[in-house]
Amino acid sequence: MNKPVNLLTLSYLTVDSIRECGLSYWKDAWLRFCQNRLAMCGLILLTVFIAMAIVVPILSPYTYYETSLCVKNISPCKAHWFGTDELGRDLFTRVWWGARISLFVGIAAAIIDVVIGVLYGAYAGMIGGKCEEIMMRITDIFHSLPHLLIVILLMVVMKPGLFTILVALTITGWINMARIIRGQILQIKNHDFVMAAYILGASRMRVLFRHLIPNCIGSIVTTMTITIPAAIFSEAFLSFFGLGVQAPVASWGTMASDGLAALRYYPWRLLFPALFISITMLSFNLLGDGIRDSFDPRLRT
Repeated sequence: MNKPVNLLTLSYLTVDSIRECGLSYWKDAWLRFCQNRLAMCGLILLTVFIAMAIVVPILSPYTYYETSLCVKNISPCKAHWFGTDELGRDLFTRVWWGARISLFVGIAAAIIDVVIGVLYGAYAGMIGGKCEEIMMRITDIFHSLPHLLIVILLMVVMKPGLFTILVALTITGWINMARIIRGQILQIKNHDFVMAAYILGASRMRVLFRHLIPNCIGSIVTTMTITIPAAIFSEAFLSFFGLGVQAPVASWGTMASDGLAALRYYPWRLLFPALFISITMLSFNLLGDGIRDSFDPRLRT
């Protein structure tokens, strides 16, 4: 004899199954991203850093360039939370002003790399043939150029500053994105939905922007989150060796360079910029890993 069916339980199961099946691609990715604690920690830290970089230089009673020799090289205290440098400048204000520059350079360079790399790689993958071969050989030529040599040549030709750093970072920074998107397009362009779009009369540009590139969004976002910390580190590296932003503008790289000479007697001058560089890069890497896992269809349950 069959057991009676609990209609209330059945209705709940049906609603839950419908809701589960009705999850959109983005909502499903977001829910799986929220389950990754390390990725959420990285996102929270970056949100706090961005908020502090915006608010602190505005509300601070000090400026990043204000000097006061009577309070030079003071250790962290109530008046100066991160201490002061050799010119009496408040390091707390300078650290968060440097965060503005580093985050701006990282995000701006990543956006430029995404735009150039996605368009170049997607077109190369879609067009195929000899044109694709020529385009990819061009990327090989750019990839073979020494990055540091390009930066030095640009510093000789152009005036050192943020614009020069962005140009130096993006001359070859888009190549990795272009290669990844080309590989994705080569896998997607022969699928049935793409063939159906051509049969219905869609042009190549419409297929590219409405079907091919949107299906690569997971790889685009993941690669972008990896590009940002690389750009931040490159900016800090260039500023550390005097090839980036110039004094009195504060950047984590210039602060680390100034603090290295005083490491033995005033270690806090190197500690804070180096610490924030490390935490920012770690946060972006955790965020990138979480986004990669959330967009990976093989990890769906």
